[in-house]
Amino acid sequence: MTQALSWQRSTFSGGGEGNTCVELAASWQKSTFSDGGNGNTCVELAATPARLHLRESDAPATALTTTPAALAHLLAGIRAGVTR
Repeated sequence: MTQALSWQRSTFSGGGEGNTCVELAASWQKSTFSDGGNGNTCVELAATPARLHLRESDAPATALTTTPAALAHLLAGIRAGVTR
């Protein structure tokens, strides 16, 4: 199975629309916690060297970007039942 790549413009690229940007490809992977169907009920993750990108398969144009440390902190709080 070939995974589609999602191209993202580097923050170091120029602001114009010309050929002055660098783009990085991220390969989206379905979470093992998503249901086994082929429908739009999945959480997907793409990793780059310094960031993690999360999205729902039913809204692929909207992604949450975070660092591995911040996501680990959030998950630890959820597992511990911390509410604020």
